[in-house]
Amino acid sequence: MERKLSEMDYNQTGMVLRIQGELRRQIASMGIREGKEIKMLTKQPIKGPVVVTVDRATTSLGLGLAERIIVRIAE
Repeated sequence: MERKLSEMDYNQTGMVLRIQGELRRQIASMGIREGKEIKMLTKQPIKGPVVVTVDRATTSLGLGLAERIIVRIAE
């Protein structure tokens, strides 16, 4: 099942399928690239950032960025 990173549930794992536009370059240094496994740790309320893990590194992304990353959810 495909969905936006911002729509993932807590502790859900998926694989990054697509990163829209120039965002690909901005987040590459965070280790977030197409084909990488990503896990949702937390979401902050009221349109706050999401916290994810990629390659054992934890990082946060603004909600606007998380909405531009498409993942395939592990089932």
